[in-house]
Amino acid sequence: MKQKILLLVLASITFQLAIAQNVIKLWPNGAPGNNECLQSEEIFNGKMVRFVSDPTLTVYLPEKEKNTGAAIVICPGGGYAIEAMDHEGYAYAEYLQSKGIAGIVLKYRLPYGHYDIALNDAQQAIRTVRFNATDWGIDPDKIGISGFSAGGHLAATASTHFDKGKVDSTNPVEKVSCRPDFSVLVYPVVTFNELWGHMGSRENLMGKNHDLKLIRYFSNELQVTAETPPAFLILADDDSAVSPRNSIEYYSALNEKGIPSELHIFREGGHGFGMNKTGKPRDQWPLMLIDWMNAQKIIKKT
Repeated sequence: MKQKILLLVLASITFQLAIAQNVIKLWPNGAPGNNECLQSEEIFNGKMVRFVSDPTLTVYLPEKEKNTGAAIVICPGGGYAIEAMDHEGYAYAEYLQSKGIAGIVLKYRLPYGHYDIALNDAQQAIRTVRFNATDWGIDPDKIGISGFSAGGHLAATASTHFDKGKVDSTNPVEKVSCRPDFSVLVYPVVTFNELWGHMGSRENLMGKNHDLKLIRYFSNELQVTAETPPAFLILADDDSAVSPRNSIEYYSALNEKGIPSELHIFREGGHGFGMNKTGKPRDQWPLMLIDWMNAQKIIKKT
């Protein structure tokens, strides 16, 4: 009898782990468009990834007893050239999961100058989470998007470029809204103007393209409207890779539209810290995020 109970417990644990780290294809029937990457996907330096042309979602669902109903789609950074899947992806998802929030890591296609590819993936990720909300124990009105560095640019782009669903699509997932309900931007690239924009990310996204309309389209501080969701922004003042001006301009644009948002600038931290701990004040940003989500009534006090 005891052995039978033990087997049931082990089976339950295995089932929970399978749900917690379920990897699914973002486009089961094939993605629209082609980033024309001729090299096979490669993992290096632990969990860094490059040459991504087959996007996936890695789903970390919280235990039923902890579940808040909220979810965050996560876009790791890497200048639109690589994706830092560990400290800007899986570790973040595991943290959210421990707080009762579904963490869903998006491994998006790298653009190689095909500027619409990554945005299509981010939009489809939000649609997919919303389409599966009931089955995954998620509130369809509490789905956010988060990103780091160039992944922050992708998250900000998805927050300023969205639709309520493609009503004419034959794909039921695409009939669902891709508007995120909030965004969490960590040392994000926001703009592509040449004064304080990140030119490496710009070139990787759109190639050596100097089309001013396109540059403006992807400069997200210029795309904020009254429909743009609230944002929580974190960065360090000594970030020498992506100018703090990116976050400041985005926050200012949100503020002008009366969109409730928060901007936190730590004195030290540099760029790319993600979920890594160094004993500095910026280590507290994940806790600050939970406080903000409580204040926004996205989750209840935990």
